[in-house]
Amino acid sequence: MLQMDAAGPGELFVPDMPRRTTMNAILLGAIGVSTLGLAVPYLSFFVPAGGGGGGNGIVAKDALGDDVTVEGWKKSHTSGARELVQGLKGDATYLILDDEKKMADFAINAVCTHLGCVVPWNKAENKFMCPCHGSQYDKNGKVVRGPAPLSLALAHREQDDAGTRIQRGEVNFRGMHLYAI
Repeated sequence: MLQMDAAGPGELFVPDMPRRTTMNAILLGAIGVSTLGLAVPYLSFFVPAGGGGGGNGIVAKDALGDDVTVEGWKKSHTSGARELVQGLKGDATYLILDDEKKMADFAINAVCTHLGCVVPWNKAENKFMCPCHGSQYDKNGKVVRGPAPLSLALAHREQDDAGTRIQRGEVNFRGMHLYAI
């Protein structure tokens, strides 16, 4: 058995060991970077989106594009009115005045959950009725007749100096989570 002087007793001298160690480090580094590059987007898919700021909602706009205020809305509408404004994402949204001309603290998205038609308010029958396929919703937007699978989406409504703000809520009075609008 041939031993070199540089190696200790029982060890074999490998002349290119530093080169091998360097190549192994480069290989493991390349595999690690590639795996991390694939793992980060994959794992981020399972992390829910953050609030993203902008929690103040948007100011509701009337048919002319003017900001809606509670006082102005009460003057121009009768009690029990359900009228359309431009809401979140530009969707048609109903603002509601009750029988005492008090504005409800929620708004109802007017987009049908079946095929996306705008659902008009039928005052004679006291419900929203979709003209496309006949879905019907009660005065609070809860589905009472299909084919719509879900109730109309609700949004929180509040008043500030700029006007009536419509924003997403978390839990509605119907006892379920609000749908994204």
